[in-house]
Amino acid sequence: MFQDRLSNNTQKYSGVNAHEIDYKIFGEEMQFVEIELDPQEGVIAESGTFMMMDDQIRMNTIFGDGSKQEKGILGKLFSAGKRVLTGESLFMTVFTNDGFGKKQISFASPYPGKIIPIDLTEFGGKFICQKDAFLCAAKGVSIGIEFSKKLGRGLFGGEGFIMQKIEGDGLGFIHAGGTMAKKTLQPGEVLKVDTGCIVGFTKEVEYDIEFVGGIKNSIFGGEGLFFATLKGPGTVYIQSLPFSRLAGRVLAMAPRTGKGSKGEGSILGGIGDLLDGDNSF
Repeated sequence: MFQDRLSNNTQKYSGVNAHEIDYKIFGEEMQFVEIELDPQEGVIAESGTFMMMDDQIRMNTIFGDGSKQEKGILGKLFSAGKRVLTGESLFMTVFTNDGFGKKQISFASPYPGKIIPIDLTEFGGKFICQKDAFLCAAKGVSIGIEFSKKLGRGLFGGEGFIMQKIEGDGLGFIHAGGTMAKKTLQPGEVLKVDTGCIVGFTKEVEYDIEFVGGIKNSIFGGEGLFFATLKGPGTVYIQSLPFSRLAGRVLAMAPRTGKGSKGEGSILGGIGDLLDGDNSF
């Protein structure tokens, strides 16, 4: 069964009136979300997340996010420019059901982890997330940028000065690597997190950084020089496997020669390759 459709909330955020969509999430480690669209309903998505769709769903590539906040060519160019600052493409893709009945379209997660539905009506119309967390959303939801107002957070916070923000009164989907933890912070409650493990948080949460402290901790601790601190009230989502950590481990294990590595798991590693005569000079 599909998840219950979002109720029609009369309160509108940032001038947005997003389409109402139904969805179902499949899988455990490599998930995908299947969205059901009524006639003329649409969904926006990042390039490269599309998986499959029914016939009579029309695909259209646009500047920006296609929300009602964009007015005229200057508004579209500004929206597209904001996306470049977050490291994303100038373009987004809109998928619209042009048929007469319900149609399904699916979007897949980019690496092992969890897909998280974000109902913006539950979070006051705004959710802040890391730059590569956004997957897709109901058409009408605005995808923008959130600048850090603190120099230290921007320089050492792991996400830089710019994060993404999702605004509106609709449903969006973000992706977390590995296993996802949801924490509800009480007023004044502080959670310390590895800077790369933050997926996103509600607009009330205060986000800052804190020096780890101690010479041995800083040099030999292996956890970096700074923690991220998240202060309540609000809701935060934490991931156990940031993509940067996954990519770093894969890169570290990649063979250093064109012939591949026969010594994976060996205590000798590359020295073993020299001893077995597999390297040529």
